[in-house]
Order: sequence, then C-alpha cells, then structure tokens
Amino acid sequence: MKITLNRINDNFHFELKNERGHTVNVDSRPEFGGNDMGASPMELVLMGVAGCSAIDMISILKKQRQEITSFSAEVEGERVQVGEAKPFKDIHIVFYLEGPINEEKAARAAQLSFEKYCSVSKTLEPNATIHYKVVLNNKSL
Repeated sequence: MKITLNRINDNFHFELKNERGHTVNVDSRPEFGGNDMGASPMELVLMGVAGCSAIDMISILKKQRQEITSFSAEVEGERVQVGEAKPFKDIHIVFYLEGPINEEKAARAAQLSFEKYCSVSKTLEPNATIHYKVVLNNKSL
C-alpha cells in the first residue's frame, strides 16, 4: 500500500493519492494556519474507522441475506494531551441501520467488525478505546 502527497498551496493544503488514483484533500483549520480546504489528518482517522467498520458490517449482513435500506454512522473522537500531541483517547461510533434486519445479526455484525475484522480500529486499539452502538429502525440495540 502506497500513498503520495503533494503540496497544493503555501500553507497546509495537500492532495494525497493512492496507487489507484483516488485523491483526498487534507488541510488545517485557519486557526492553525491552514485554509480549511480539506479534512484534517485526525478527521481522516475517524473517517477511516467509520468506513472500515461500515464495509465490514454491510459485508457480513449481505452474506446473511439481510436487506439494508439505509446505513449511516456518526463518529466522535475525544483527544488527550500527550506531550505536544493530542491522540485520540476514546472514539464513539453510532451506526444507524434501517430495513428488515434481524436485531441479533446487526449487533453481531458490529461486534465482529470491532473484535475481528476492522484493521483501522485494530490499529488504534492499543491507544484508544472504541465504543460503538447500533440503532436499528430507530431502536437502540
């Protein structure tokens, strides 16, 4: 896996590209000297957790022939000061699913993602605690 980074302006706006040509813009907020032309690196970490676990859950539920009519998530990260850095201490994810989905299968799909499959959460696990919740058809599981 390889990523290339190219600076776009005189501040902190970068374009990152993977080997397949997909691009992502990264920048910093104005209060930190950036121009807010992309997500921050820490926001990308949260996006990575959400995307990784979403792929896992949908894959698991599809294999179980569950019909997902809507899938979304909200992710929040709590950071802690460690020297000059502010890594994530806790990450909270809420998944919102809709459709004729079995409750136990939805809950199990999330559990399997975080305990077994999601490489992003496994990468963060030594330093951050990941908390997740599944809301199926407006009901918390």
